[in-house]
Amino acid sequence: MMNTLTTSRLILRPWKESDAKSLYQYARDSRVGPRAGWQVHTSEEDSLNIIRNVLSVDENYAICLKEDNQAIGCIGLKKPGQTQKVTTDFEIEVGYWIGVPFWGKGYVPEALLKIQEHVFLDLNDDVLWCGYFDGNIQSKRCMEKCGFVYHHSEENKLCVLLNEVKTEHYYMLTKEQWQNKNKGS
Repeated sequence: MMNTLTTSRLILRPWKESDAKSLYQYARDSRVGPRAGWQVHTSEEDSLNIIRNVLSVDENYAICLKEDNQAIGCIGLKKPGQTQKVTTDFEIEVGYWIGVPFWGKGYVPEALLKIQEHVFLDLNDDVLWCGYFDGNIQSKRCMEKCGFVYHHSEENKLCVLLNEVKTEHYYMLTKEQWQNKNKGS
């Protein structure tokens, strides 16, 4: 069973079927999915199917405000075999998104910092990868704010869920970098 993680303002918890309405509310906005590499949700039923078939996996968390525990975004980890970035058993990739009304409030960096702690202390991984598609400057800023370091870019990369070719920029954070950043805190 997957753990629930908490921060000062957030609960990161497994997705539930009852999150379908909230998921649809934010995932139907065309400013969210396509920049993260997935299609806009077309109905509450579509969102329910995505919860059942995509989001309900280990290490994939609904980002919820503590005040109401309603899903406002997602942050999840992918191990080797689930991603092209991760190549060893001690590397993992993180991906995230949040609904437009919650942009610019620091929720994603807060969730990402908690995930870093989880990855390096609980899962004992050595490298955390993250990436963003060209034009998603908010995601780039979030990665940099959370200590990720630019690694490389790949052009003409097929984004399967959108059936589009994009440029993706890869960032990484090692356990050693994370430990040095967190000394004394």
